[in-house]
Amino acid sequence: MRKAPKSHGSGDFDPDDFRHLGKDVVIEPGVMVFHPENIELCDRVYIGHNTILKGYFKGLMKIGAGTWIGQQCFIHSAGGVIVGEAVGIGPGVKIITSEHGEPAPGEPVIGADLVFGEVSIGDGADIGAGAIILPGAVIGKRVRVGAGAVVKGVFPDDTVIAGIPAKIVGKRGHG
Repeated sequence: MRKAPKSHGSGDFDPDDFRHLGKDVVIEPGVMVFHPENIELCDRVYIGHNTILKGYFKGLMKIGAGTWIGQQCFIHSAGGVIVGEAVGIGPGVKIITSEHGEPAPGEPVIGADLVFGEVSIGDGADIGAGAIILPGAVIGKRVRVGAGAVVKGVFPDDTVIAGIPAKIVGKRGHG
């Protein structure tokens, strides 16, 4: 009889387990947190219902002050995730920081080594509902990401990006 694989845990957490937990943080019911010792939540962060903060045994997840994370998001920080201040992350957004490399010929992809890439999201950015942010993405300050976009690459401050794959579709004015 085959034994079931070991679980990564239940996602239950104690607020004292976080690397840093700021003031006035709201964590709604149903949120699951893994490896809170590698997660920093700054002041006034909101995390919506049924979101998964999938910390990893390495790689820092830092969420800046005043950031709002909608319900049912998935943030995986194996390669590191740095989210600036006052960022809006819409419902259902996925942020991924690892992927499988190229497998040996004839071998399954899932057996290939993991490749890590930090994701960075600048202050004041807004990530539309259902967007997917892939390993190594750099989203500048005040960037607006369209709903459902798939983001990989580097996007400068004050741009509007959308599509699959995401491309610059406009420029934002400021001031």
